[in-house]
Amino acid sequence: MASLISIGMSGLAAAQSGLHTTGNNISNADVAGYSRQQNVQTTAGSIRYGQVFIGSGTTLADVRRVYNAFLDNQLQTSTSLNSDAASYLSQISSVDNLLSDANTGVTGALKNFFTALQGLSAKPNDDASRQLLLTNAEALANRFNTISSQFKEQNSNINGNLKSMTEQVNNLANTVAALNEQIAKVAAVNGQPNDLMDQRDETIRQLNELVGVQTTNRNGNIDVTLANGQSLVLGTSVNALSVVTSTTDPSQVSIKLAYNNTTVDVTNSLTGGEIGGLLRYRKETLIPAQNEIGRLALVMADKMNTQLAQGIDKNGEFGSALFNDINSAADMAGRSLAMTGNSTGSGNLDVVIKDTGLLSTSDYQVTFTSATSYTVRKLPDNTSMGSFDLNDDPQPVIDGFSLNLNGGAVSAGDSFKITPTRNGAANLDVVMTDSKKLAMAAPLTATAGGSNTGTGVIAQPVLTSVLDIADPAQRLELQNGIKYSTPVRLVFGDSTVSPQTYQVVDSKGTAIGNGTFLPGQSNKLQINVPMVDSSGAPVLDGNNVQKTFSFTIDVSGAPKTNDSFTVSLTGSASSDNRNGLSLLELQNKQTVDVGSATKGVSLTDAYGKLVESVGAKTKQAQMDSSATEAILTQAKASRDSLSGVQLDEEASNLVKYQQYYTASSQIIKAAQQMFDTLIGSL
Repeated sequence: MASLISIGMSGLAAAQSGLHTTGNNISNADVAGYSRQQNVQTTAGSIRYGQVFIGSGTTLADVRRVYNAFLDNQLQTSTSLNSDAASYLSQISSVDNLLSDANTGVTGALKNFFTALQGLSAKPNDDASRQLLLTNAEALANRFNTISSQFKEQNSNINGNLKSMTEQVNNLANTVAALNEQIAKVAAVNGQPNDLMDQRDETIRQLNELVGVQTTNRNGNIDVTLANGQSLVLGTSVNALSVVTSTTDPSQVSIKLAYNNTTVDVTNSLTGGEIGGLLRYRKETLIPAQNEIGRLALVMADKMNTQLAQGIDKNGEFGSALFNDINSAADMAGRSLAMTGNSTGSGNLDVVIKDTGLLSTSDYQVTFTSATSYTVRKLPDNTSMGSFDLNDDPQPVIDGFSLNLNGGAVSAGDSFKITPTRNGAANLDVVMTDSKKLAMAAPLTATAGGSNTGTGVIAQPVLTSVLDIADPAQRLELQNGIKYSTPVRLVFGDSTVSPQTYQVVDSKGTAIGNGTFLPGQSNKLQINVPMVDSSGAPVLDGNNVQKTFSFTIDVSGAPKTNDSFTVSLTGSASSDNRNGLSLLELQNKQTVDVGSATKGVSLTDAYGKLVESVGAKTKQAQMDSSATEAILTQAKASRDSLSGVQLDEEASNLVKYQQYYTASSQIIKAAQQMFDTLIGSL
């Protein structure tokens, strides 16, 4: 009788534990990371009666969590991938909108600038048109400045987010280590602590939201490693992450891992999670876009200023710069970043832009192998650009720039990061304040002699000697040479002789050149004019040879003997617009990336390529985010189908265990009735 009561009591206990477990499942249905639990019942030991064994009820063997390591790992991995994709998408979407929008991008401002330039070319002496061009130039510069500011702000935000997220990673890693310790202590005495193990798995999932990690179960402890295999959590110990200013680029931060009493830079090896997405975006999109918009600004300023220097303004003076000097002392010094740890007292490198058309969108790493010798590698792929020396004269041009030492001497091992284009858009500025200084006229004008009798016709001359906007001394010398060495006359010889001869004479009638041409045909003549200064004295080079400037002029028809044409410096308030038309050609002229296989693109097309590139990356990021979100949803559904709490199922279990409880109570009641009957029969 006592055995029957014991069996009934074991049934009551089993039903009660089942109700407890079911109730716990229901109450934790919405708890993140909770795995539903199941009771594991076993039969109690049987009692031998003669030749048979009779059962003595049931006992609770275990309360286990319903868990599958494969499904959980799948969820952890998909969480990391989805957070990476979402983080990347959130960053690039804002840049895509910034560049492509007509109100914030460069396209609209660039179009307005060239439209104003077209209007001025049609009316070169109109003051209102000149002022409109200056206004649109300022708007264009401001647009470049604004985009650059947005890029810098985004870079700053990334730095701040990386710092905050790294602190969260450390906190979560410490939580995993603490849970490892608690689980080990409890498991050694009381079996597996389900709730603590769920908390640990959920903490690791939260880690994967921040950075991609891998886990290994080692004797009940979960070890956590980064993508590069370095330990973040090892049992109960943690290797903390830290954010520091980059040794190669003070505008960026790097992430280091404290490991074996030292620190290891893991920035380039971190993948997955929000941190991985931010680092990937910074490397693949932000820096290239920042460099590209800077390159466009440099090309714009350089080409416009160079062409303006070839013309004559409304005051009759050679043209001056519209935009700031791209090779100012501050700009040259700002393109070089000395690496932390360079030798004490080492100087810096001035980066001089020699040819904006050859500039790339890459950064470069310069490493000195001696006090003067250095190597150059293109980043981020580390392509070798060769070895050079500071004593080279002239300094070699590397992708459109050259390097000069500024300040103290350098030593072997010193390193510098070169950013030729990064600050180009930020530094773009309109320096011209007087619209009369816009040089719309060509510098040389040809006029026919008043006594000409032939049918000879000449086109307007084209100056072929280039005024170097980056070399003030050369520009001034050439400008003065043209000013003081003109006018010159082309005087034609005997018209009955073919080919017909011509002479070039200066203002005093002295012959300074001669040549021949074929009458009745179009002839392009190359004229070289010896340069003199304001006193009429020859301008000599270092070898005491008189310098010259040159121009071309097209001659057609049949000039008669002694017919002449005069070529002189274009005067003030000229209606000539040839230089304005040359400026207008820059809209479609191949001026960007001319050293590439495609031989370059125009300013408009280059910006269009930038917008297209960012747009394509954004579209891909949207697809990646949608795909990883779907994978995460599927992984979570798979995990929840096994480990998640199904309320309908748990409600059914409640009814089942209630029935178990009632049935076990009936066993005890029957045993009591039998006992009472036996007592009563005595």
